[in-house]
Amino acid sequence: MLHYLSHGVETDQPALLIAHGLYGSGRNWGVIAKRLSDRCRVIVVDMRNHGHSPWGASHTYADLATDLAEVIADPGGPMDVLGHSMGGKAAMMLALRYPDMVNRLIVGDISPVSYSHSQLRFIDAMRAVDLSMVTRRSEAEAQLARQGVEPALQSFFTQSLDIPAKRWRLNLDALANQMPHILAFPDVHSRFQGPTLFLSGAASDYVRPAYRPGIKRLFPQARFAKIPAAGHWLHTEQPRAFEAAVRVFLDTWTPLARQCRR
Repeated sequence: MLHYLSHGVETDQPALLIAHGLYGSGRNWGVIAKRLSDRCRVIVVDMRNHGHSPWGASHTYADLATDLAEVIADPGGPMDVLGHSMGGKAAMMLALRYPDMVNRLIVGDISPVSYSHSQLRFIDAMRAVDLSMVTRRSEAEAQLARQGVEPALQSFFTQSLDIPAKRWRLNLDALANQMPHILAFPDVHSRFQGPTLFLSGAASDYVRPAYRPGIKRLFPQARFAKIPAAGHWLHTEQPRAFEAAVRVFLDTWTPLARQCRR
């Protein structure tokens, strides 16, 4: 099972599961998780091949959806699910394959489409870091800077660096081999009928207007919102606005299943 951290306690609200993006980890979401834990229990996972979770050769969205389903099934009962980027695609696949496990879905700046850009240059940059010379994160960041990695990503990547063990907490080989699966999205014919929010950065082009018909086909209740002055990393660039949008959605849109149980 995936490694995860739990924030807050059980309330009358469904628990919220958060799935991070490529090269990230659950710790990247610690502040937002703690803030949202005032309304419900919040579970933040390390996705497979990331952080403290198990490594495996396969990294498809079917794999990732099954991993998330196991976490939800552990305490029992459906959860609200929030995923960003790769985690957003995994969350979508979870909702499409296991709809009874998801109350409401929030997708952070990603669409159920295949993208043409490659993330392999960042794997090359991390592989090129001479970990034998690294005694603190700033030294690794300096090596990444010399390879042209921007400062924000230097800090982001080195959060997955295990300095005492001289290793990355990322299965770089598997992620490189599976990059075609990560950039793509499977051809799916099912639908998720629950409330769904596609929350994107106003300066990002990951959720284009041209993608909306395909999104609505898979997620008929999908709604769209943009956060001003934010790009793809909207939750780190505008964390308070992101948190507020999540709260409004969760406090406003009630799944039909919950309405029927009342």
